[in-house]
Amino acid sequence: MRKSVFITGGSKGIGAACVELFSKNGFAVAFVYGKDNKAAQKLAAKTSALAIKADVSDVEQIEKAFDQARTYFGIRSFDVVVCNAGISASGLITDMNEDVVDLLIGINLVGTINVSRKAVSHMVEEKKGNIVMISSMWGQRAASCESIYAATKAGIIGFARSLAAELGPSGIRVNVVSPGVIATDMNREYSDEDMSALADETPLGRIGLPDEVAEAVYYLASDKASFINGQVLGVDGGFAV
Repeated sequence: MRKSVFITGGSKGIGAACVELFSKNGFAVAFVYGKDNKAAQKLAAKTSALAIKADVSDVEQIEKAFDQARTYFGIRSFDVVVCNAGISASGLITDMNEDVVDLLIGINLVGTINVSRKAVSHMVEEKKGNIVMISSMWGQRAASCESIYAATKAGIIGFARSLAAELGPSGIRVNVVSPGVIATDMNREYSDEDMSALADETPLGRIGLPDEVAEAVYYLASDKASFINGQVLGVDGGFAV
């Protein structure tokens, strides 16, 4: 029976790159998306993946999404779960209103927790599984005007490491991929000049690509990484060194 993967934030960017890579390698792929119906359906048609619209910050929606996907593929548990859904907002802490703060925490951190809890409930029964969470280099180093976003991404790292220790005895691995500046829609708020400056700050001298992050995710989810657990893999061109 072919392996299966459940990916959040899968309609574009890093998530879409993951959907394509896992699909190309023979996985049964289900992905959750938030708003972009057109992009999601186009990707689903291209990859034969199952696209499910759901808000990761809503526990009931995530439970229904998992159950729908498990029924669709006729499986008890997913082999791999990729917690990729995330949003970004930058600004001075005094300018970040409660709605923005709640949204960032709800999608980035609470969403990751919600998805992991549901995934684990089935993985523990099977005594196997693999969870890869997407953090950010801003969760590992300081950045002006990124305080709330950075807090959510640092929280993901702390959550993943503790979960890795908790679930290791059940045969479940948990790891993190920490991207640097990647060419995705999330960075549209930056001007061309800002992006050029960030590329110059990166030791490799360029912006990363979604496919490069997806390759790191796939590696951590593969048997080649069978003794890697509770680790953070940076895909940032050396930016966070």
